[in-house]
Amino acid sequence: MSVPTPAATDLPPGTPGTPTGLGVDVGGTGIKVGLVDLARGELIGDRVVRGTPQPATPDAIAQTIREMTEEFEWTGPVGVALPSVIHEGVARIAHNIDKSWIGCDVAELFDRHLPGRTVLMLNDADAAGLTEVHYGAGEGIDGLVILLTFGTGIGSALLLDGRLLPNSEFGHVIVEDIAGRGFDEAEHLASAAVRSRDGLSFAEWAPHVSNVLRSIEDLLWPRAFVLGGGVSEVADEWFPLLENRTPVRAAVRRGDAGIIGAALYAAGHSGVLDLGGALPDDED
Repeated sequence: MSVPTPAATDLPPGTPGTPTGLGVDVGGTGIKVGLVDLARGELIGDRVVRGTPQPATPDAIAQTIREMTEEFEWTGPVGVALPSVIHEGVARIAHNIDKSWIGCDVAELFDRHLPGRTVLMLNDADAAGLTEVHYGAGEGIDGLVILLTFGTGIGSALLLDGRLLPNSEFGHVIVEDIAGRGFDEAEHLASAAVRSRDGLSFAEWAPHVSNVLRSIEDLLWPRAFVLGGGVSEVADEWFPLLENRTPVRAAVRRGDAGIIGAALYAAGHSGVLDLGGALPDDED
């Protein structure tokens, strides 16, 4: 059975008494920070955006996050969505950020830059998945929901009955190319970047996406796929062309999903919200 989602109200976002969180979404080109109404899963006011420091080292990004969060005069827990696998408190990969993140103890990093603050980190696709299951296209679906984000690569999140199974990397699943060029990683064959690079129409690109979806569903038999990334904004142009068997839904929170999911993750782990077992242990 799906886990409970904070009950939305008919009051405006940010009404006093509604649960509130702060989320940070770190990307290769920009860092976004915003206050989140956790009853609705909506931003309160405007988000703050800065360019990602170059080089995007752990200390440079953590210092930028400190400066940005101080603009909100926020004293509660902070959730940070990172383009990395966070496993046992350590960053294991580095997508679109400096390679010095690999092996970084992220808890120690933020203890130094945000002393005395509760900071919870998770993968950016996992943050988007939490958002879509609690407030978006995956809400109310029992069983396994798989979020895939199509951009430079393919990010993924697994949620079983609303519980996050962290750090999946389906963009790196090896599949056979339908064009007969052998085997390769899914994101090398079907990402939005590949479509742009090769000048593919949606009709030409959709079979490659279908091939990736079928490869995943043959292993896991999900109840639904939620597909995000910029191409989800024109879902009507290519979703009808997909030929996999599992129902496909377009992500609805899009550019704010990382901020919202990070804030929800931090609020759940710190006890601000009871999410009924939706979250893994933070050391995962």
